[in-house]
Amino acid sequence: MGNTDILISGAGIGGPALAYWLRAAGFTVTVVERAPAPRPGGQTVDLRGAGRTVITRMGLMDRARALCVDQRGLAYVNAAGRITARMPADSFGGEGIISEIEILRGDLGRLLYDATLPDTEYLFDDTITGLDQDDGGVTVTFERAGPRRFGLVIGADGLHSAVRAAAFGPEAHHIRPLDLYTAWFTVTEEMDLDGWYQMYSAPGGRVASARPGRLPGEVKAGLSFRSPPLTYDRRDIAAQRELVAGRFAGAGWEVPRLLRGMRTASDFCFGSVGQVHLDSWSRGRVALLGDAGYCPTPLTGLGTSLALVGAYVLAGELTAADGDHRIAFRNYDRVMRPYVRQAQELPPGGASGYAPAGALAIRLRDLSMRTMNHWPVRNLLAAQFAKAGNIALPDYGRAAVPEPRGAA
Repeated sequence: MGNTDILISGAGIGGPALAYWLRAAGFTVTVVERAPAPRPGGQTVDLRGAGRTVITRMGLMDRARALCVDQRGLAYVNAAGRITARMPADSFGGEGIISEIEILRGDLGRLLYDATLPDTEYLFDDTITGLDQDDGGVTVTFERAGPRRFGLVIGADGLHSAVRAAAFGPEAHHIRPLDLYTAWFTVTEEMDLDGWYQMYSAPGGRVASARPGRLPGEVKAGLSFRSPPLTYDRRDIAAQRELVAGRFAGAGWEVPRLLRGMRTASDFCFGSVGQVHLDSWSRGRVALLGDAGYCPTPLTGLGTSLALVGAYVLAGELTAADGDHRIAFRNYDRVMRPYVRQAQELPPGGASGYAPAGALAIRLRDLSMRTMNHWPVRNLLAAQFAKAGNIALPDYGRAAVPEPRGAA
């Protein structure tokens, strides 16, 4: 590859992780991100299986552990707040629904971002608007910056990827919706969670959740509901808040408190839940990484692992192929495809298991949780949790990049 400049779209998890490994291999890396700065806060994500191995190979595990959120596990509660079923964090060897290492998405993103400095260029508050490929590279147009030339472009920009839209076509061709919608946000309401990630199910396929944040008095909240496809403006936050509030009217438990906090939450995020499926993750000199190429949905708990492992493998294959993107992209697919295929298998029940529609279904879901350590439920859950490590992670012969200057 004559032009070793690589553009990555997305500064969440996969983008900085890829930049980390590419800069170690001698590539010149630029990352473009629509947000004005690294996104703070967010919900917790899991470090599990092969994703944990990648963080260890980056030399960042000690710093990641220092940022962990202290949670006792997952607890289902009823309208009165009484726990009806629970799964402690140490279940299944620390690889259960709540893993041993839970870290806020913003904290993990910032850790990875810091590890790429000062050798990675970031273009914040911008996005890709066009890609024009030829035999020598890709001419990229941006919303704010002037046109630039790159050897390769990698889309690590999430479920609604701008890169995927530009190079692969409309997202409706690639996203399989689960008829499930979720709002995530942070509240500072006083809630007695006792260290548990508490989840309440209301009839009508509605789920409200609250878990401790890393900072005192901080609660990470979620409101999910099942629905046929909805039409809404992804830029109209006020309308999204009203939509969620209407769906959860009269739901019970701590929902009124969560709705009150939702209205003023600065990090409110709402969207549909869906999986991304493509026959190929590359088109010419453009490739996709993480949720942009193979989103498994949050229901699997494996999105972070896929992003971290995908970044490691893609960078490793580009290095091994001496920059020949055709060979590298082909091998990236070969290594990752079986791992992705398993990760995209939803837990038993899928969306209906996560958000039961009626009172009987809710009771049966709680019963299955209470029998988690007994056959056959334990075997089903163990198989789901084991997927995070079901890949022979290649050793590309690279040492971890030294800690960034000034790192704690």
